Amino acid sequence: MNRSPRTRRRSVAAVPAALAATALLLASCGDSDSDASGASGDSTATSAEPEAVEAAQPRILTTYDGGILTLDADTLEVISDDKIEGFNRLNPVGDGRHAMVSTSAGFQLFDAGVWTEAHGDHTHSYAASPELTDVVYGVDTPGHVVRHNGKTILFSDGDGKIQVFDSASFLGTTGEGDAPEPTVTEVEPHHGVAIEMSDGTQVHTEGTEEYRDTVVAVDAEGKEIARNTECPGVHGEAAAQGEAAAFGCEDGLLVFKDGGFSKIQATEKYARTGNQAGSEESTVVLGDYKTDEDAELERPAKITLTDTAANTTKVVDLGTSYSFRSLGRGPAGEALVLGTDGKLHVLDPASGEETAAWDVIDEWEEPVEWQDARPTLFVQGDRAYVSEPESKELHVVDLNTGKILTSAELPEEPNELTGVTG
Repeated sequence: MNRSPRTRRRSVAAVPAALAATALLLASCGDSDSDASGASGDSTATSAEPEAVEAAQPRILTTYDGGILTLDADTLEVISDDKIEGFNRLNPVGDGRHAMVSTSAGFQLFDAGVWTEAHGDHTHSYAASPELTDVVYGVDTPGHVVRHNGKTILFSDGDGKIQVFDSASFLGTTGEGDAPEPTVTEVEPHHGVAIEMSDGTQVHTEGTEEYRDTVVAVDAEGKEIARNTECPGVHGEAAAQGEAAAFGCEDGLLVFKDGGFSKIQATEKYARTGNQAGSEESTVVLGDYKTDEDAELERPAKITLTDTAANTTKVVDLGTSYSFRSLGRGPAGEALVLGTDGKLHVLDPASGEETAAWDVIDEWEEPVEWQDARPTLFVQGDRAYVSEPESKELHVVDLNTGKILTSAELPEEPNELTGVTG
């Protein structure tokens, strides 16, 4: 049963971090649609007075079993180690400073401690100690976090709550009662996702805990303008150049643009695309491609390149398997895939031609449990960050040349990987 969405303003309270000490099931945003066990605890990080710095100082964040490491994006030096128990998901907010951590209490705000402020015809940049703040947006089972066109959208699977923020509104948040308030929409609880387009149209999935096949578009006034029920197992989204959003189905993809939906049907009866990576520099969305419906864990070697302008999908055989954390996009829209052969594969998104394959890490195999650490790709600007959990290493790759700029051994085994621009 689907429920009509309701939109309203809701206040958020700063919830003490200690409330995040109980275990819960976290929603899977990866290969499996099952939930994951994880628990969170108090942060040991403390705030410090910010220092003025000459330029923006980007930082990298990685989770491990028991905490979050904050690293200098250039040197990979460890800046802080914030303790938080169990498996926790990590997503940038989109303001260049904060990340959202999925904990037992909800979406908890992490301050990476770097930011830049406009000042007349120039800017001032600052750096401070990272901190797991007390700001928690309480939900039942936090799920996908989406950033698009200056908006940050949180979807909670257990209560169907969709929270929309202006991404920039987080910039001055330090966890002392100044957290921004979201616009809230509620739908039937399910493992879903939502995105807001530049004209205020919200596009979100609908479904139940047992089944989902529907994507709905609602305009800025709350009026439904389009609906499609032909996307079985709908999972994940990615935005592309030209104000288009693609949603993965078990038999192809569904594209929203120009106020309506277009289904791109796969040639095979079962062909699941559940994880995607988009780029503002390309109309093409990169996605995974699985065709074995009965596999406990399929290790695919093919990827999809879906042109949201032409409504076509190209299936490309990569020649190596990969995982749901292997997909990324380069600064010019290049399609990037971290293969289990240890190479970072670079493809032309329009033709599907592989233009480079750079050796970065040793060969690896995807673990069966999606929460387990595995090599992960994160792209920030013209650099790719590639983790190697077995050796506890992190590598920085120049996407212009394929050269490894920096490698470092971390004190913990890296799992989730993201960053902030500062």
